[in-house]
Amino acid sequence: MTKLPEDLPDCMVFLLGKAYQKAHGSFKKRLKKYGLTNMQHLVLEGLWYQEGMTAAELCKLLIIDKATVSGILERMADTGWIIKKQNPDDGRVQQLYPSEKATEFKNRLIIERKEANKEILKKFSLEEQLLLKRLLRDLI
Repeated sequence: MTKLPEDLPDCMVFLLGKAYQKAHGSFKKRLKKYGLTNMQHLVLEGLWYQEGMTAAELCKLLIIDKATVSGILERMADTGWIIKKQNPDDGRVQQLYPSEKATEFKNRLIIERKEANKEILKKFSLEEQLLLKRLLRDLI
């Protein structure tokens, strides 16, 4: 059996990775019944925040790269979660909108996100929750 390095349990990269896996996995289970991935949910939240964004604007808002989002947007359009419309002033630019389906599930999906957040933070006091959020924002 291979022995792990002694400092691995204290390694920030390892700890953040494991925390991400736990949070991501928990939310993924919640979204499965809707046929959405975590990233697709994030896109919907962005479009609910500001309908009609372009892919570039969405990437900037969500802090993700264009290469990552292009395939996600195609799948979401194919499965009826978003609608792409040509910009009336520039036909080369597409604007993104949540579909009727997305609007119908909006409140339920937001509740799922809030419940997932509660689940992740339930072991922490209010002060610890605020500190954790601040520290994570500082890392970003």
